[in-house]
Amino acid sequence: MSTTERRAELRRKLIELARREITVGGAKAIKARALSQAAGCSVGAIYTVFEDLGDLVLEVNADTFRQLGAKVHSSLKPEQSPLDQMISMSMAYMDFANENPMLWRTLFEAEASIGSDVPDWYVKALDGLMAMIDQPVAAIFGEADPITVRLQTKSLFSAVHGIVLLGVEDRLSSVGRENMHDMIRFLLTRIAT
Repeated sequence: MSTTERRAELRRKLIELARREITVGGAKAIKARALSQAAGCSVGAIYTVFEDLGDLVLEVNADTFRQLGAKVHSSLKPEQSPLDQMISMSMAYMDFANENPMLWRTLFEAEASIGSDVPDWYVKALDGLMAMIDQPVAAIFGEADPITVRLQTKSLFSAVHGIVLLGVEDRLSSVGRENMHDMIRFLLTRIAT
């Protein structure tokens, strides 16, 4: 096996190990020493394939974004009204967050921690999710200007995300997991009609 192949294999292995750690304990669970032991490499070898542990977390997030996007996309049916599309996407988003709480949280924690150094591919992954929402938003509000549509999309996403966040984290907000579905449906229906 060549050096390039060994590095690619180590990279793949570290991403998988990091994903397992994040699934259980979030991004804070990622520790270089534990990863190196599990991967059978030195701590220094990690930094030959990743700039730092934040870079590794972003790689896990890229896969998580793909999974989330696929789940949201698969929730759509061609015969649905724009409102029903938004509700379906929101429910898929909520289900993903409930099924993968630590991976889902890490999508937002990692972005905040790296600030302005967000890689282009990461921005594009988030943009892809927003673009799916843009279509029914534009149809509901009759808006053609893409900048205004994106602002509306981000507003609705933020509202749904807030409900999901409070419900998943089961905070003292009275959202509760059992109420998330009804709250999201109520919010989107009221806004869209």
